[in-house]
Amino acid sequence: MERDGNMKKYLYIFLVLSLIIPVTTYAEEFLGVPLIPGGKILEESGKRLELRTDLSHDETLTYYREALKGLEDIKFREWKAATYIEDDGKLAWHSITISKDAEQGTSVVVMKDSWTWIMGTLLLRYIGFFVVLLFLLIGMSLSGAIISRSVKRSEEKKG
Repeated sequence: MERDGNMKKYLYIFLVLSLIIPVTTYAEEFLGVPLIPGGKILEESGKRLELRTDLSHDETLTYYREALKGLEDIKFREWKAATYIEDDGKLAWHSITISKDAEQGTSVVVMKDSWTWIMGTLLLRYIGFFVVLLFLLIGMSLSGAIISRSVKRSEEKKG
C-alpha cells in the first residue's frame, strides 16, 4: 500500500515537471514573433522590443523567413539600411525591422500593431481620396472652361 502512495506522489511530481519544463525551454517570443536564440534584448516595452544578435543580416533574415513561412499577409521589403517585414493581417505585431549594420551586430526591432497607426493610415487614405477628387474637379472645370470658350469663338466666327 505504501508503494502505491509513493507511486502517486512520483506521478504528480512527474506531471508537474512535465508541464513546467517545456515552458522554460520554449523559445522566447514577443507578441507571437519568435525571437532569435542567444539575442540580447536591449529594450522592451509593451509596444516595442529591440534586440541585438551576433548573426549576420542574411542569417537573421533566413531565420525570420522560416519562422513566418506559413503566415498570410506578410510582406518582405528590402531597404538600403534594413529589411522590413510587415504584417498586413490581424496578428498582434505590425513590423519586424532587421538592420544591415554589421559593425555592432544585427539589430532586430519588433513593433506592436497599434490603433494610432491603423487610424493614421485610414485618415491618410481618406484625405488622399478627396485630394484626388479635388484635382479631378479642378481639371474638369478647367477643361470645361476651355471647351466653352473655344465653342463660343467658333460660333462667333460662323455667325
